[in-house]
Amino acid sequence: MNLISIHKLRLGFGKNIAVSNSDFEISSGDFVCIVGANGSGKTTLIKAILGLVSPISGTIKFGDGLFSKEIGYLPQELNLEQNFPALVSEVVLSGCLSKMRHRICYNEVEKQKMQEILKRLGILKLKDMSFNELSGGQKQKVLLARALVSEPKLLILDEPSNNLDHASREDFYQILMDLNQSKGITILMVTHDLDKKDLIGNKIIAIENTEAKLYTTKEYLGRFK
Repeated sequence: MNLISIHKLRLGFGKNIAVSNSDFEISSGDFVCIVGANGSGKTTLIKAILGLVSPISGTIKFGDGLFSKEIGYLPQELNLEQNFPALVSEVVLSGCLSKMRHRICYNEVEKQKMQEILKRLGILKLKDMSFNELSGGQKQKVLLARALVSEPKLLILDEPSNNLDHASREDFYQILMDLNQSKGITILMVTHDLDKKDLIGNKIIAIENTEAKLYTTKEYLGRFK
């Protein structure tokens, strides 16, 4: 079933067009890597899907009963002050804020979910540590936990492997593949890793000359043989 349908999408700012003439559909359960040169419009595309950028023209429609509050988002950077004394548990729980409405305190269900996700990602032992004391790989796992705590149907990640060494990147990608395959979470991931072995998932959106085109991963890699 189609989760996202893009029709004649055109994105940009003023005279600068980032994406144009784009039509594609993403199905529930897909794992899609978004690739393209620096400045090609990858981040603009996901911001449009998130509703943070308005299209110049064209449409973005959600299907399969998807609501905006069911989208988890891991940005390139989370703006935390360098000396802000946030514990890992506090950072992860902040992912529940969109569902709290008028409540001012996290409930026991949310706290239990936070612990379950930290355990699943293998970082439960970090729960009471300061976020700023963590390594780059640990921070990315915590931010992933933050995106997952609200139990999203769709997870969007903007270049999550930035600043990760090879081992940390491989570990992080394996976690994403497991979430996609075992939990059925649909994943959209912007990546600058153009090495063929890093193009995980079953589909690729390639942005070339402002057009975003959807391929199966096999089709996309076949273009370079």
